[in-house]
Amino acid sequence: MAERGRFITLEGGEGVGKSTNLARVVEWLEARGLEVVQTREPGGTPRAEAIRTLLLDPAGDEPLDDDAELLLVFAARAQHLARVVRPALERGAWVVCDRFTDATFAYQGGGRGIPAPRIAELERFVQQGLEPDLTLLLDMPVEAAQRRVAARGGERDRFERERADFFTAVRDAYLARAAAAPRRIAVIDASRDLAAVGEQIRATLAERVAAWR
Repeated sequence: MAERGRFITLEGGEGVGKSTNLARVVEWLEARGLEVVQTREPGGTPRAEAIRTLLLDPAGDEPLDDDAELLLVFAARAQHLARVVRPALERGAWVVCDRFTDATFAYQGGGRGIPAPRIAELERFVQQGLEPDLTLLLDMPVEAAQRRVAARGGERDRFERERADFFTAVRDAYLARAAAAPRRIAVIDASRDLAAVGEQIRATLAERVAAWR
């Protein structure tokens, strides 16, 4: 039987550079001969991606209820875990995911104000004890991150259109989770230049992978 793969997630608010650094993590792992499955949440499968579209779509006259938003996030997660994440881990592949349940506690918990115990109940039901082996939390001040989002241009999705106080609450929730789980969550200073951020990520990966082996 193949040894179980490792599950690595990248987290952070809008504009912190997750996409760029996700590619760096994948490249670093593949350079060491590992099979890597790159995925994202919400999404990762056709049905989960359809749910993602519902969650991010800013159009329409019907506001999305906060509880409906939370349940959609976990519905997409259940499908993603069943079809992508668990099968990959079981065959020994390493999974690198753009966002996971820390994002739910940050966005739906911190941002929307949904009580953490309600989120934790769904977490237990859907994940059955599965959690990341390592989470890289890309962190930077909200004002600087918002400037990056504005510089990208284009139409903003439903979350990107939120006000600064929403993202402040999201950041606070992320940092609180990092403080509560320092062995799993490594905080990366995303306000530094790309080279410095990349070096911090590579150093963290090298340390954790060496410890696992």
